[in-house]
Amino acid sequence: MAQKPTAKKSVAEDPRYTQALQSYEAGLRAMQEHKFDKAKPHFQKVVAGPSKELADRAGVHLNTCNQHLERTTVTQFKTPEEHFDYTVSLMNLGDYVSAREHLEKLLKQNPKADYVVYGMAAVDCLTGHVEDSLKRLDEALRLNPQLRFQARNDSDFQNLAEDPRFTELLYPDPGAEVDSDGDFNADESV
Repeated sequence: MAQKPTAKKSVAEDPRYTQALQSYEAGLRAMQEHKFDKAKPHFQKVVAGPSKELADRAGVHLNTCNQHLERTTVTQFKTPEEHFDYTVSLMNLGDYVSAREHLEKLLKQNPKADYVVYGMAAVDCLTGHVEDSLKRLDEALRLNPQLRFQARNDSDFQNLAEDPRFTELLYPDPGAEVDSDGDFNADESV
């Protein structure tokens, strides 16, 4: 009698294969969340595991993780503006977690940099933190009122387009006058 069907069955029931498959799935989940440092050890376990097919797939993902981790450790910025440009590229890729981390570093180094506060407002809006976004956008506009023109056409703020508070920030009362602090005051001439 042929024993082949039981051989296939034993591979699927092999606890080492099951563990390798679980590690592979955990690695994929971490990788999809851009947590390459957490995905890497999972893929390393799979590469050392019993399944050649899973090991080959995990090897490809492991290389991707290594490339991403290399990029983040090698990244050195000459200026805050260069660092900000890198952060914008992360936002454009949809990596809002990393973008927020970089913006927070920039904000610690340059707490009054209008473009950094503006970037935080954009990330807040893109991630659904509407109240924080409005507060930071207001702060950015106080630091640099010229950012109003940029925000009016910035697709990062499309989630706020219908919010009247957003409209008030971008289109202040025409009868208001800007004082030396950048605050708007109602025209007091009667």
